[in-house]
Amino acid sequence: MTLLSAINRVCDIVSLSQFDSVYGSDEPNAQTMVAFAQEAGDEIARRADWQKLLKSHAAAASPETLPGDFQRLTPGGPVRTAAGVFVRPVTNSGQWAVIAGIPSATPYFFISGGQMLFSPAPAAASAVIDYVSKNWVLHDPDGTHASFTADDDTTLFPERLLVKGTVWRWKRQKGLAYEDNLAEFEADLAQEINADRGAQ
Repeated sequence: MTLLSAINRVCDIVSLSQFDSVYGSDEPNAQTMVAFAQEAGDEIARRADWQKLLKSHAAAASPETLPGDFQRLTPGGPVRTAAGVFVRPVTNSGQWAVIAGIPSATPYFFISGGQMLFSPAPAAASAVIDYVSKNWVLHDPDGTHASFTADDDTTLFPERLLVKGTVWRWKRQKGLAYEDNLAEFEADLAQEINADRGAQ
């Protein structure tokens, strides 16, 4: 399913005429649909650690610039040294100042300004950073992006969620009853997250 086919499916549900093209269209309804599809996709991508969005990055030094598609670290020990030792996170600059000033044998990391800093610094060499990418849109042959760029773009999560997420947003904006559609979206989202994780 592409952006165009997803939006045309939404049109069928909300009783609008289908579009020949939506991305870059001057048609107000098409522009609104694309905006809602983007908003829905952003939410869906943020709400789970989708398998197709999981990536790893090998660090070389401290500080290490995070990848351009970095959104957030994966939960539960996302950074490990080349020797397989988990690197402990530091979440505020005050703690980091103390730890960086008195290096210990235990490796730590701190994220600041799009970079990951390590203490002791040699722990960065070949450290592996597991993260969730912000790029959930696939545009062949260019690769992945964080937003739609064409009618034939697809998503890296189940596309039916995009349809359901767009439908309730459209209905809400038009002042129509949307609560059932939102509940259906939430139920399907939970089901797809479990399926993506391999859960029953």
